[in-house]
Amino acid sequence: MSTDIQQETLQQRPRTTSGKGTSFGRALNSEFRKFSTVPSSVILVLTTLVVMVGIGALGAWVIGQTQDMVANDPNVAAAMGDQSEMANTIAPSGIMLAQLIIGSLGVLVMSSEFTTGMARATFAAIPKRFPVVLAKATLVALMSIVVTVVSTLVSAVVIIPILSSYSLHQDFASETFQRNLWFGAAYVAVIALLGMALGALLRNSAGAIVTLVAIVFILPTVFQFLTNDFFTNLKRFLPDSAYNNLITTTVPDGGLEHWQAGLTLGLWAVIPLLATLFVIQRRDV
Repeated sequence: MSTDIQQETLQQRPRTTSGKGTSFGRALNSEFRKFSTVPSSVILVLTTLVVMVGIGALGAWVIGQTQDMVANDPNVAAAMGDQSEMANTIAPSGIMLAQLIIGSLGVLVMSSEFTTGMARATFAAIPKRFPVVLAKATLVALMSIVVTVVSTLVSAVVIIPILSSYSLHQDFASETFQRNLWFGAAYVAVIALLGMALGALLRNSAGAIVTLVAIVFILPTVFQFLTNDFFTNLKRFLPDSAYNNLITTTVPDGGLEHWQAGLTLGLWAVIPLLATLFVIQRRDV
């Protein structure tokens, strides 16, 4: 009799697990494996490298040619500013296009889970969805920073002989180069996280990418033609405006302070990510 009671108690007792399947480390490892084995991810990363190096080389050649053209006109040369200082901004100049590639990759990291149906298997293996989202966000942020820094440094090395042929010098240790390098990487990471959040919220790759393009490219262009004070002030809080404030050594007239620009840029990543964590916990897969 006692044996039957014990067996019945054991059957009614809920099964417990060690929790290994829901740990953040295992989720991060799983996301890295998925990311590294998808050909489109590798292609987009390599495309970013090629674009950054290509635009950097083209920019170095254009600045060199421009310097030769205005060499005999002191007034024009003075209006163009310090060409040697401008040389320190060439290597990361491809970021404005690279952000779209990495941002689209951020979208696909999340939206592909729903378009392919993989989300069911992912969330079945890790019922607590927070570790999955945080693992994806960590992967996207680290990938964006590493790819941007490596691409910028490779671009900087490639353009050295181009600049030298025009008697221009690139100073890796200068404040201008360092600000463009590290704030540029942080900016691309923010755009990638924003893209990932849009992919989770919209669950549609095309719609999320179009929305990202609208925020990064279309809105700043539209606001330039709207001279109303409201839109002028609002434009300061767009991601690209905050980024441009951060990479300058002096705050432009009417621009945000460096700490304000940094906070603004950070919020463009944090708020969408918090919205993703809130929605994905409550929405059916």
